[in-house]
Amino acid sequence: MSIQPNENYILSFLQKLLNTPSPSGFTAQVMKHIEEEATALEVPLTWNHKGGAILTVQGHDNSHTIGLSGHVDTLGAMVRAIKSEGTLRLTLVGGFMLQAIENEYCTIHTRSGKTYTGTILSTHPSVHVYSDARDFKRQENHMEVRIDELVESKDDVLKLGISVGDFVSFDPRSIITDSGYIKSRHLDDKASVAALFGLLESMKRENWKPRTTVKILISNYEEVGHGAASIPDDIVEMIAVDMGCIGDDLSCKETDVSICAKDSSGPYDYEMTSRLIALAESENIPYAVDVYPHYGSDASAALGAGNNIRAALIGPGVHASHAMERTHKQAILNTTKLLAAYIK
Repeated sequence: MSIQPNENYILSFLQKLLNTPSPSGFTAQVMKHIEEEATALEVPLTWNHKGGAILTVQGHDNSHTIGLSGHVDTLGAMVRAIKSEGTLRLTLVGGFMLQAIENEYCTIHTRSGKTYTGTILSTHPSVHVYSDARDFKRQENHMEVRIDELVESKDDVLKLGISVGDFVSFDPRSIITDSGYIKSRHLDDKASVAALFGLLESMKRENWKPRTTVKILISNYEEVGHGAASIPDDIVEMIAVDMGCIGDDLSCKETDVSICAKDSSGPYDYEMTSRLIALAESENIPYAVDVYPHYGSDASAALGAGNNIRAALIGPGVHASHAMERTHKQAILNTTKLLAAYIK
């Protein structure tokens, strides 16, 4: 029997996650939200040494453990240098095009807890001033943060308490449209984390248990490649829940569950992938099977680190990943339904 995900719960929790800055390495606040929500759902939570959360749900058969993972860390930046004129040079956290953050509002997070707003610009930002403004190459040393404070020198910036190594987060600009689209930065992978918590909320509300023990890893370093490098020893099969890609040579849509057969790390487990396809068909869940050559996941990190597991990868279809992303609420709800079908 299929579950009925609580749409209002999932979208509300997703908005909370999206509006909480969490570049890889700066995830303490978003992890507090994870802990608070796990407590509200009465799901036991433990922590790994690098700050990832492990939520455990006992099943009917506790001799076998399935791992599910989603990550709350996002793309972002850090202050690389403070320039003499009072702007900031950046170093990127995660892999994305610099064009994707040009002209974006941002927040600088100091180690003392103060925050300052700014805008990310090219150093040739105006066609009225620079003849090459349109063609100027967007690379790290050609980009800077214009701080929204009265600063004209490096000393002025230092007096604010801004230092090299401070994190810079990007304004998510989250919107849920009347037609059900969710437009926001960082749907990778907060949309999937919302789907996982929709699964947990369904278990509590509908009073059902998975067939085996389930451990959900909410990782906090996926965007830099090692989020799930270490997982609990009792996990024998793992599904990474991460966004599906949309574009050339891909069949996934923004309402689909993406089932990834292969990414840059190689093919995922044939039997698990086949079972996910069969369940999507039997449950009438819109899905697509695709290959992502420029992609890695928590599951591929776990496999690459030598964990003795089988692994698969699914997630909601997301357009313009690592840029200004968009998905539809149906993709998130469908992801929750497919996860429930797999673990039930």
